Amino acid sequence: MDRTDEEDEGSMTLKVGQRVRLAADLRFAGSVTPAEEPSQETGAFAASVVLAAGLEGTVERVDEHHRQPSHEVREYLRLSSLLDDFGHQMPPESRRQLQAQVEALEEQWAAHQRRMLRVTVRVRLDNGFVLDEAPEEAFGSA
Repeated sequence: MDRTDEEDEGSMTLKVGQRVRLAADLRFAGSVTPAEEPSQETGAFAASVVLAAGLEGTVERVDEHHRQPSHEVREYLRLSSLLDDFGHQMPPESRRQLQAQVEALEEQWAAHQRRMLRVTVRVRLDNGFVLDEAPEEAFGSA
């Protein structure tokens, strides 16, 4: 899903067309093969490229990715729904046990809510490099 105009509380929301600055150095490492050699040649060598913090560019795309809930989060939702729907009918000791189970999972639920949405961007840097599917947190406003 593309996003261009929505705002999230507590986090910077990038928009298509926005100028951004790389927040930290990024290092890309791996094997490299000269372009004129066939790919099956064994002439590959190790290399890395570092993009320095402060490089500026323009956001070309913003994508939202909903994180899958963990087992604990699904269990919290199941148990809290059970408590909401049937807690008033349960024997007091059973209700207290269920409340304790829900409370024990509240931290995982809160953490899931804080990071439920992962946002990635495609940014065309001024030096010609394109970073695709980069986490939104890697950039700040230019």
